[in-house]
Amino acid sequence: MLTQVLALGFTQTIAWASSTYLPAILAQPIARDLDLPPSSIFGAFSVALIVMALAGPPVGRLIDRRGGRGVLAVSNLVLAFGLVLLGFASNPATLFGAWCVLGVGMAMGLYDAAFATLVRVHADAARGPITGITLIAGFASTVGWPLTSVIAEHFGWRASCFAWAAMHIFLALPINLRCIPAAAGGERPDTSALEASRASAEAREATPPKPYRSPAFLLLALFAAMTAFVTSAMAAHLPGLLMAVGTTSFAALAAATLMGPAQVTARLLEFLAARRFRFHPLLTARFATALHPVGGIMLGLLGGPPLAASLFAVLHGAGNGMITIARGTLPLAIFGPVGYGLNQGLLAVLARGMQAAAPFAFGLVLEGYGAHAAIALSVTFSLIALAALMALRAGR
Repeated sequence: MLTQVLALGFTQTIAWASSTYLPAILAQPIARDLDLPPSSIFGAFSVALIVMALAGPPVGRLIDRRGGRGVLAVSNLVLAFGLVLLGFASNPATLFGAWCVLGVGMAMGLYDAAFATLVRVHADAARGPITGITLIAGFASTVGWPLTSVIAEHFGWRASCFAWAAMHIFLALPINLRCIPAAAGGERPDTSALEASRASAEAREATPPKPYRSPAFLLLALFAAMTAFVTSAMAAHLPGLLMAVGTTSFAALAAATLMGPAQVTARLLEFLAARRFRFHPLLTARFATALHPVGGIMLGLLGGPPLAASLFAVLHGAGNGMITIARGTLPLAIFGPVGYGLNQGLLAVLARGMQAAAPFAFGLVLEGYGAHAAIALSVTFSLIALAALMALRAGR
């Protein structure tokens, strides 16, 4: 299990750094090179997220049936191909085409696919491994933003795309193939917990559960959608938002890089506390969702001093880190491991739509109405997510 966690944590770091966290650094240089407004770059990224949303349910169903090893391996090829296309982009058509390819790769290779892979193998025991890979991949922004920035500054933004593509082919692909278990006919469970879950599922085959018809599913979908908007908006605009409230560019980038360590620290504390006290992941989700509004209100009141910017990045990062775990563990705790991949894919449809709209919509608010309006928007969406969680009951 430890090998799987380390492997997926490392490959997830590469996948996130080379996809979701790319526009925050490369949007401006790409826009200048292609003579396009920056909003067009975020628009292309939004199209990728829509493609990701549409591909999510079939990818989840495939992992439920066959396991995730092949899906994750192919994702490295697709992401590498999309990054190469992006590196060669010379006009809007090739730019949007590249991001469409990247959207397919993101559906196959980011957290939802990795979580479904772990649940396919470990069933209810997957909560620990899910937290484990997010502990490692929480450094994606901390590693990705500076590395992408350094390569782009010295060799150009196209070289950044090619460098990440090479990492997918020569690092992530071999690790996924070597470290994710596979067997004839698909992966098979290696824990008694999954065997019990499968036996229970067989007893219910005559009337299979349809959690997507339940109120709990709708509340989880609302929570996922609202937090996905905030996460996506901050991933694309956090440095720019901090500069808009008066933080210097150096201090803004330094504060933004704190988001990764904050995510990892919060996840580690949650992991240790969950092992110690065995609380329901709903408690984690509620606490985590409240952190962004607290940080946003403080940033709006204090403005752009480095300390205020850093505090906001830390609070947002800590909350986002635990929310990532909750998105993986809440459906498992409430609906069980049977059909987990499909459930995750369906839950992600609205979330990906909001995630797709966030970079463009948040950017419009930030540019048109200022930093305080943008902060108010993200705080409001977080509070809606918190209200949905408060209405949700623990247990299956």
